[in-house]
Amino acid sequence: MQLPNQWLWDMVDEFVYQFQSFCQYRAKMKNKTEQEIALLRQFDPAWNVYGVLNFLQALVEKSSIIQILEQEKEGIEQFTATDGYDYSGGSNVLKVLGYFSMVGLLRVHCLLGDYHTGLKCLLPIDISQQGVYTSVIGSHIATIYHYGFANLMLRRYVDAIREFNKILLYIYKTKQYHQKSPQYEQILKKNEQMYALLAICLSLCPQVKLVDETVNAQLREKYGEKMARMQRYDDEAFSLYDELFSYACPKFITPSAPSFEEPLVNYNQDAYRLQLKLFLYEVKQQQLLSGVRTFLKVYSTISLGKLANYMEVDEPTLRTILMTYKHKTHAVDSEGKIISNADVDFYIDEDMIHVVDTKPVKRYGDYFLRQIVKFEGVINDMDRIKLE
Repeated sequence: MQLPNQWLWDMVDEFVYQFQSFCQYRAKMKNKTEQEIALLRQFDPAWNVYGVLNFLQALVEKSSIIQILEQEKEGIEQFTATDGYDYSGGSNVLKVLGYFSMVGLLRVHCLLGDYHTGLKCLLPIDISQQGVYTSVIGSHIATIYHYGFANLMLRRYVDAIREFNKILLYIYKTKQYHQKSPQYEQILKKNEQMYALLAICLSLCPQVKLVDETVNAQLREKYGEKMARMQRYDDEAFSLYDELFSYACPKFITPSAPSFEEPLVNYNQDAYRLQLKLFLYEVKQQQLLSGVRTFLKVYSTISLGKLANYMEVDEPTLRTILMTYKHKTHAVDSEGKIISNADVDFYIDEDMIHVVDTKPVKRYGDYFLRQIVKFEGVINDMDRIKLE
């Protein structure tokens, strides 16, 4: 039996959504009736988190999808080329369900705040390439949204920026084709949330050269003013980080069953508050770095004493700040390698700071093409005007 990929994605998507919704419902204990509480007590194992993870993991293992994807890399198997369909008489159902379950596992782990495990579950899918996950728009967006968010929380800003840029450009180009889709509103909402996450990433790790001109123009229109204020790292900046994170983050869940003893309280926001607290703690640690970044962009070499003077700190404190900068601009990738997120890098040689210049290659093509199209539009408008 062959089933459409859209249906198979909807099955996994709805399964995770029902789990998430039930956890949110169960955590709001305050205004529950006695009948509802009795039902929750009776069906205590309902939507157990281990059960949900086991179902998804069982689909991955039973479908042998990880081995299929490995064999595809060696050219033995065809999966992506046929969008998962088996044209030699087999069925696509189990294989594609297993494939989408890896995305489901990433999503569940993100809801639980376990980003390392979530990204580990997605590893067999090479998201730098087109894949079966891109064949269904809902799956494409869910994959990149959760992948980008997990990388943001793990300080792998460059990976997050790169993937957000690609998906936002894709949505920008194909949005009109999905207007009649029942998922259209969801596409628009996720689009806005990913722009907010991109604004956060670029504020913490200014890597504008990774962002396409079209996406950058949209980003500036939506968040240009807020991003400028977020660079200042004062109370207003923290409230903006709080606002954007709260708007764009997933609806985190507390998977444990409630305590049925009095008093009954709502604890559905606890997981979200914890993730927000951890995120803002990270932002606070980045506060010192914006000052260092500003000076490093101006100088090619500067002595430690001089920079300490400018930053109004003593030399030992400055060394600590520079070490913090090195630590915060490097992250560990999924293969355990240390990668740099730095837009400005440096090394210290005998009390002199040497800035490593990484000027991006300027691309003028896009800019000129846009101006040519604008100019042609102006000429066409002028041609339509009839002069008496």
